[in-house]
Amino acid sequence: MNPYSNMPEKSFWRSAIAEVHYADIADIWTPFPLSRTDKIATAGSCFAQHIGKNLLNRGANYMDREPAPAFLLDVSVARRFGYSIYSCRYGNIYTTRQLLQLFDEAHGQRVPLERVWAKDGRYYDALRPSIDPVGQDNAETVLALRDLHLTMVRQMFADLDVFVFTMGLTEGWEYIEDSTMYPMAPGTLCGAFDAKQYAFRNLKYSDVLDDLKAFWGQLKLVNPKARMLLTVSPVPLTATATENHVLVATTYSKSVLRGVAGELANEFDDIYYFPSYEIISSHPSRGMFFDPNLRTVNDFGVDFVMNHFFSGDLAKLFPKNGLPEVSGLDVMCDESLLDRH
Repeated sequence: MNPYSNMPEKSFWRSAIAEVHYADIADIWTPFPLSRTDKIATAGSCFAQHIGKNLLNRGANYMDREPAPAFLLDVSVARRFGYSIYSCRYGNIYTTRQLLQLFDEAHGQRVPLERVWAKDGRYYDALRPSIDPVGQDNAETVLALRDLHLTMVRQMFADLDVFVFTMGLTEGWEYIEDSTMYPMAPGTLCGAFDAKQYAFRNLKYSDVLDDLKAFWGQLKLVNPKARMLLTVSPVPLTATATENHVLVATTYSKSVLRGVAGELANEFDDIYYFPSYEIISSHPSRGMFFDPNLRTVNDFGVDFVMNHFFSGDLAKLFPKNGLPEVSGLDVMCDESLLDRH
C-alpha cells in the first residue's frame, strides 16, 4: 500500500488520458452547487461570452441588467453596441485590475481621472471603448451614460448569487497618473497614445492574486451570499507588448492566471474553478478545438467545454435542449483588433 493505492482512475494519466479517447474523458471537474433560481452574472474576456450564451440557452436565471432598448430589434446590431454580451454593458474585462477598479468605481470608491476619449470629433467611454461604435456628440453625454451604467453594475453585484469571471490577460495599459487600467491601449479604438501619459503593465502573480482577493473581500461585504466561479480563457494573446515571443507571453499570462484561480479555489469554500483552459489547450486535445489560426476556439470546442460544464447534476438541471438557440451571438472580442494581418 502507498498513498496512491486507493486513488480513483481520474488521478492517473494512463487510465484518465492515455487509454481513453479524448471525447470520453470524464470527471474533469466536480460541478459546483447551482439551482435554477440562482441569479448568475458573467464578466471577463471574450471566452466568457460562451458561458453566458449557454446559461441563457439552457434556461438558467441569467442576469442581463442592461438589456437592449426596444428599437434595437436586431440582436447582432444590439451586440455591436455592447448589449447582451455580458450581464452589464461593460464590454470585455480582460484583467483582474479592470475588474477591481470597476467595482470600486461603481461603489464610489474611485473616479478615474481620464474617462473619455475622442476620435474624429466623437466621444467615447475610455473604460469600455468598444460598446459604442459611433460615439457621442460630447463628453458630458458619455459621462452621464457611464453613471447609469455604474448604477446597473452596482445593483448587479448586490443581487447576484453566482459571479462567473473568465480571466483572460495579464497585459494592459494604464493611465500613469492614477493607474487606471483600460481594456485596450489608447489609440487602438479611439483616443491617442502618448508615452508620457500611458504605461504598459504586465501583472505579476502577486498583482493578480491581490486584485482578486481585494475584489472578493469587497463583494462579500455588499453581498455576503455571493459565490464565484473562475475560469481561464484558452484563447492565446493576439499580440504582446512585451519583448517576448507571443507564444512565450501567452504561456506566462495563462500560467499566472491559472495559478491564481487554483489558489483561490483551494483557499475559499465559495470560490470554484472550471477547467475550460485545460480542456481546450492541453496537448491531449492535439489542437483540434482551435480554428486554423490556432487562436480562436471553434464551435466544436465550445460545445465540448460546455458539455463538461453542464455535467452531473447540472446536466439534469439545465438540459441542452431546454430552450431554442439564441441567434446572432457571435463573440465580440476587442483584442482581435490588434491583429495586423
